[in-house]
Amino acid sequence: MMKKTFFLMLFVTTTLIASILKSSTIYSLELKAEGVTQLESILTNDPMMRGAISGLSVRSASTGEILYSLNGETSLTPASSLKLFTAIAALTILGSDYTFNTKIKTDGKWEKKGVLKGNVYILGGGDPTLTIKDIKMMAKQLRQKGIKKIDGDVIGDDSRYDTVRYSVDLPWTDETAYYGAQISALTASPDEDFDAGTIQIQITPSQKDIEPKITLIPATDYVTIQNKAKTTDAESEETINITRVHGKNEVIIEGSIPEDKNMIKEWISIWNPTKYTLALFQKEFAQQGIHITGKCYSDITPTKTQNLVLHESEALSEILIPFLKLSNNTIAEMLVKEMGKVTHNQGTWEKGLETEINTLDQLGIDVNNTVLRDGSGLSHINTTQVNTITQLLYKAQSKEWFSQLYKALPVSGEEDKLTGGTLRKRMKNSPLKQKVVAKTGTLTNVSSLSGFLETKSGEVVIFSIILNHMDDEEKGKIIEEKILSVLQNWLE
Repeated sequence: MMKKTFFLMLFVTTTLIASILKSSTIYSLELKAEGVTQLESILTNDPMMRGAISGLSVRSASTGEILYSLNGETSLTPASSLKLFTAIAALTILGSDYTFNTKIKTDGKWEKKGVLKGNVYILGGGDPTLTIKDIKMMAKQLRQKGIKKIDGDVIGDDSRYDTVRYSVDLPWTDETAYYGAQISALTASPDEDFDAGTIQIQITPSQKDIEPKITLIPATDYVTIQNKAKTTDAESEETINITRVHGKNEVIIEGSIPEDKNMIKEWISIWNPTKYTLALFQKEFAQQGIHITGKCYSDITPTKTQNLVLHESEALSEILIPFLKLSNNTIAEMLVKEMGKVTHNQGTWEKGLETEINTLDQLGIDVNNTVLRDGSGLSHINTTQVNTITQLLYKAQSKEWFSQLYKALPVSGEEDKLTGGTLRKRMKNSPLKQKVVAKTGTLTNVSSLSGFLETKSGEVVIFSIILNHMDDEEKGKIIEEKILSVLQNWLE
């Protein structure tokens, strides 16, 4: 299955990049008068746009010429289209081959066979893709070194980044959501979507009037469950609600699940991902038969330690795929802090965003009217302009890492999750299928879409659509696709 997915991604990406490369030949594209009329009708007269503000920028991929712009220099909230800024800055600062390391270190020594006298440190290196599978492997490697007993403490070190866990504008209502997870340099994901700092909760119906079965992935006692839910008859409605108590890892499951319902999967963020990850290591050590005599807690690794085990992440070029395809907020924020650490030796949002702005400026992007409050686009205070986004993507085409950025963008109508990403369910029964390669963005009252469009004539244009103050952001997706259909048909 993995090979099938890989070759599908390779085929689609190669085909679409070929279209971009074709656009390096200079074509004189023009939006025909009928297309202009249709766009203006959609953006100003469509009932779904009542009370909304729109921005649209269309730019030639070959010349950089703006072919159409409406409110192109109006500052708007971009939602997750902002991840394009983060990705491009990270590729520039860190490089496409950049990796993140997680280390097991010690300040102790072997006193007798199998006994390590001293403390063991789990040193987080800001890896946004560390999974329970990786933790199991690291524990196994420690055991393979002959260590059966740690006569000391096991300490988690997340000091690569600061202890500010949430970006400045994260609403309290998003605190338990998977997309609003706390940020730590030592964190773990339950699966390969890499929603770091979360746990997966599986809810399986039982017999009527019996509590449903609850399974945690990964299995851990770091989280406690209050199961107040009930299984109901097959005719009833599913009303499951999952909450986490503020400041605790106590999850409350309420409501009902019909007995014929398939298993429900939900992801809940963890309070204190550093301690959560440390608890996962502690459990895996025990599974490997490594006994710990001391305590487990968080602290800083001393200067004089020796390496025991090293885990290295995939390269940034590969991390970009779940980041952009799945619009992963945690990866975005960790990349911001990593840029701050690399450039200023401060793993903070402040220094990371300062680095990002400076990098974009050096790339020739006019960022005077761009406000960055985070790396993910989650803040409603983030603002930029659609002309700025199309300028960014135009300039990105000349960089050596552009093909890797392009490969990581969602593809319209491609059902495979790691190909279509957040566009996999959109435009699949439309002439736009496989013709749109773009980053989506959704917030309450906000919808955006920015990327590349192949026209009916086979040419490629760069576009950015930002819609603000929508009374329903789902309407924004309909408007975006109406706009793209016009561009596809009337750009010649």
